[in-house]
Amino acid sequence: MSADDQLKLDNQLCFALYAASNAMGRLYRDRLEPLGLTYPQYLVMLVLWEQDGLTVKQIGERLHLDSGTLTPMLKRMEQAGRLQRARDPDDERQVVIALTAEGRRLKAAMRKVHSDLGCLLPLDRAAIGRLRTELRGLADGLMASKAE
Repeated sequence: MSADDQLKLDNQLCFALYAASNAMGRLYRDRLEPLGLTYPQYLVMLVLWEQDGLTVKQIGERLHLDSGTLTPMLKRMEQAGRLQRARDPDDERQVVIALTAEGRRLKAAMRKVHSDLGCLLPLDRAAIGRLRTELRGLADGLMASKAE
């Protein structure tokens, strides 16, 4: 590949990832909006549905978000009745996030959203699994190189 070809938009991995992420985000946004969720809020819910009662720090580590980004979002989610925030009685510096009954009920609605989205993807399950593995490896490698 020539030096000029390397600088063409269609040859950029970063652009392919950006375009795919935007397209996926639009698919989710259209289905999450009626449920009153943004995509980042949905990610928080996924983490809490896996393990309720995590600290802000633990959620941030899982989602690769800093507390400055996460805290305002969690406050909005608390105001919407999806979760509650409370100081950890054993360590007042930590804020524990727990799902409310409404937050737990939302999981059932998300099963339908997930099913609907799966039908829209132009890949079969095996290809989705391979792509997810490749993207996780890429993300892990990029984060590791950033830490160096």
